[in-house]
Amino acid sequence: MLASSAAIGCYFGLSKGGQRSALDYLMGGRQMSMLPVALSLVASFISGISIMGDPAEVYRHGTQYWTIVLSSYLASCVVSLVYAPLYIKLQLNSCYQYLKMRFNESVRKMASALFVISQFLYIPIVIYAPALALSQVTGLNVHVITPVISAICIFYTTIGGLRAVVWTDTLQTCLMMMAMVAVFAMGVARVGGWEHVWQAAERGGRLEFFNMDPNPLERHTFWTVLLGQFVYQLAWCATSQGMVQRYLAVPDLRTARWCLACFAFGMTAVKWLSVATGLLLYASYENCDPISSQRVSRQDQILPLYVLETAGHIPGLSGLFVAGVFSAALSSMSTGLNALSGVLVEDLFARWIPKEGRFGAALWLRVAALSTGVVCVVLVLIVEHLGGVLQVALSLGSITSGTMLGLFTMGMFCPRANSKGALIGSLASLILNGGIVFATQGALAQGTLRHSFLPLSTDLCPENTTTIILPTEPVLETWPLLKLSYMYYSLVGAILVPLVGLPVSWISGGRHRKMSPDLFSPFVHRWLTPEDQQCDLKLDEK
Repeated sequence: MLASSAAIGCYFGLSKGGQRSALDYLMGGRQMSMLPVALSLVASFISGISIMGDPAEVYRHGTQYWTIVLSSYLASCVVSLVYAPLYIKLQLNSCYQYLKMRFNESVRKMASALFVISQFLYIPIVIYAPALALSQVTGLNVHVITPVISAICIFYTTIGGLRAVVWTDTLQTCLMMMAMVAVFAMGVARVGGWEHVWQAAERGGRLEFFNMDPNPLERHTFWTVLLGQFVYQLAWCATSQGMVQRYLAVPDLRTARWCLACFAFGMTAVKWLSVATGLLLYASYENCDPISSQRVSRQDQILPLYVLETAGHIPGLSGLFVAGVFSAALSSMSTGLNALSGVLVEDLFARWIPKEGRFGAALWLRVAALSTGVVCVVLVLIVEHLGGVLQVALSLGSITSGTMLGLFTMGMFCPRANSKGALIGSLASLILNGGIVFATQGALAQGTLRHSFLPLSTDLCPENTTTIILPTEPVLETWPLLKLSYMYYSLVGAILVPLVGLPVSWISGGRHRKMSPDLFSPFVHRWLTPEDQQCDLKLDEK
């Protein structure tokens, strides 16, 4: 898999003179076809975190997580109807160019910096998850695996640009699905069929599909997963350069909408398979929980342990699993590096980048991709000291994703919002939401806050196995706000931006310059003034 990915990078980086312009390197010349872009969207969102974390989540907390499937369809529909048409009509190279046109350069710089920060928080976790899997299966040191696999990803991303990233994503998506299907099929056959898996899940109380409790302090209910993941995925698909870059690389809006529809379908397949695999894990370890029996130290290691114990004797199957986890991780990492290079060169440091020659911009984009890749590998050292991989990734990512969604949405739907409101609203969202997230992570690390999970058994573990008693009830002596479901972090961040930004805009006098109606969602055109309707859109920066 690694060799094939490197070969794809070499092909697109060296054939036909390579990627000589920023448009080719970042957007594929806006001529990418639908199928590889659609698969790339799925691969970019489904990381090693999902492959490792989702089944473990179902194993310990039940199947309510399935509601994320509905969230994917809702988010794809909203992006197709609201955000994608506006971006494609403006023909942007970076979604953060919109913020300069709608507000000013300061807002654009702030949003670009937030994206860079979010990626530096997210990519190290993406690298760490598959390294953890390979370490569990082979016994190799995580700190040896991390630089090796990252070097391959950095190589093909740096030299091949978006075309290489999209086509390696296509390959990696196929390998990822093959690995998940192979492990699931083998596991179901081993326990005696799906009926036995379902019966074990019923005995263990893992089947929960419609917990309609509206309490936002409950970790997973129908509403927390549906609303929380809808906002989280909407933020990624509508305001993250790595995702927006994909559907801006296709020729027209119709193709972009097909890509987003296929993204929702692909998410459905992967998430349902993850939920089913989580139930399979419970059926296999129903009477001897590997965490309580100290065979693994954290829940993210349960799936690699299962593959090692059940498929280690089958030549190639454990290798296919590792290749699948790496595929999911490398696709997310390459997406992040490619998008980071574009934001750094096009948005943050454009004034210092030499403009002469078509090759100059592409060269600096490669330098940026290489540099950010090295930094992310170093940051892996911090990730290993955090808690569960899935919740940490979603929690830290929600700090910036919710703020970004609130900022873009306020710009598109609130004609009277101005740059002061955008800046102050975004900062307030970051500070308040970030305070909640980091306080919660600190409470979890100190043991003053624990999330309850469903009962686990060690009744049939071998007699010589040392077991530990895990608490199944949450610690109650803590600030109630820290118990807020981590699914709602993005929603809180998105709401805070207009909640603070609109009053600030009103106090500071509202919008101070004319703007084209093309900068606003068509849903609010009826409220624009006649002066706005007569204003022509200028794209001087392009």
